[in-house]
Amino acid sequence: MVEKSYEEVPLFNIANVLTVLRLVLAPIFIFAFLDSAVSRRWIAVAIFFVAALTDKLDGYLARRYNLITNFGKLTDAIADKVLIISALLLLSFHGMLWWWVTILFIVRELGITAMRMGMRKIKVMAAGAGGKIKMFAQSLAIGGIILPWSEFLPQSLASGMLYISYALMGVALFFALTSAYEYVREAVRLRNEAE
Repeated sequence: MVEKSYEEVPLFNIANVLTVLRLVLAPIFIFAFLDSAVSRRWIAVAIFFVAALTDKLDGYLARRYNLITNFGKLTDAIADKVLIISALLLLSFHGMLWWWVTILFIVRELGITAMRMGMRKIKVMAAGAGGKIKMFAQSLAIGGIILPWSEFLPQSLASGMLYISYALMGVALFFALTSAYEYVREAVRLRNEAE
């Protein structure tokens, strides 16, 4: 199969539609999770996991059917940031996550996004392995912290699941920092080559 260049791939394709859907779901998630009542948390976690699933699905479809576009690469990263940053801010707002963790993540996300936007004239930088691991662990952690485990599990198991969720957040933070370093190193290399 001959691969199409980004210019030949139609902008309106299923992968890009799923990416835009994730952007649309972000404000709905925010509205649902503004109140930390248990009933609202169930709705919020359902919306969050549907949105996170679109992240996996759009990437798979884009690669499987050769639907990769520069629009998709950049919009995918922005959609991820909007959803994750919203979730982190609301977790801290509700006292479920330390503010310093949220601030570290936000500084990393905004810094790397700004750098990728600045680099797009040289090369659109796709997410690396570390960034993907960070996103996966972070998504599981956020969902796990929001989910009201004690509503359907014995207290000891509920506490254990919450502990695992916070441990996953630690894993996500580790990969957030190490992948940020990799992004910066790659950007420096690309800029040096361009010059």
